[in-house]
Amino acid sequence: MNILPAIDIRRGKCVRLIQGDVRDEIIYSNEPLQMAKYWLGKGARWIHIVDIDGALIGKPKNIDIILKIIKTVDVNIEIGGGIRTEKDIKRYIRAGARRVILSTSAILSEKFLNDMIKKYKDKIVIGVDVKNNYIAIRGWKDMTQVKMLDFIEKLEKKDVKRIIFTDIKRDGVLKGPNFASIMTVLKNTKMKVIVSGGISRMKNIKRLLEYEKKYKNLEGIIIGQALYKGTLDLKEVIQLTKG
Repeated sequence: MNILPAIDIRRGKCVRLIQGDVRDEIIYSNEPLQMAKYWLGKGARWIHIVDIDGALIGKPKNIDIILKIIKTVDVNIEIGGGIRTEKDIKRYIRAGARRVILSTSAILSEKFLNDMIKKYKDKIVIGVDVKNNYIAIRGWKDMTQVKMLDFIEKLEKKDVKRIIFTDIKRDGVLKGPNFASIMTVLKNTKMKVIVSGGISRMKNIKRLLEYEKKYKNLEGIIIGQALYKGTLDLKEVIQLTKG
């Protein structure tokens, strides 16, 4: 099981939001690079980075900071937020990012999605951002009429290798994941799944480890607010998941 500490970047700073709402922003560091080094020192093998400004405006905004992290910190990095052109994908991958996350663009342009999956294969991961069973886009500001399972089925037919499933209503609130939705996703796809949203206690991690044994395709857990608030310790989580 991969454990991915999250670094969300807005206006050049490391922040956490509640359910993606910028009005509920908490700044945890003025130096995202130092935060990445901190998580590496805690044992992280992967870091999940999101350009919040990029997700909101539709193009990368904090790209210089992110490229510096990729080039400086010896850790696997997956990056998302406003990535809607092949130029942006190439720039991150050439810099050394292991995976690039497509979310809004995966919904808005089927041709773009098809082309990028064919060309970059498992370097592309699709963000499945869900609220009340429907897909959200544009930094979670806009809701679509696309149902979660319909989208997942579509992605599987396109030979997508990996998705990140986020329950938006659980993100940042430290009330535990939506286990029912996670189970539904795992049962209805053979794609590898990374889960995000609400993971706040060791008991949550233990339950997800049970899911990993049962469904086999649960590959990773993204943790954000809980690490910054201190309700979870990254070293302890990694140690548990190694067992």
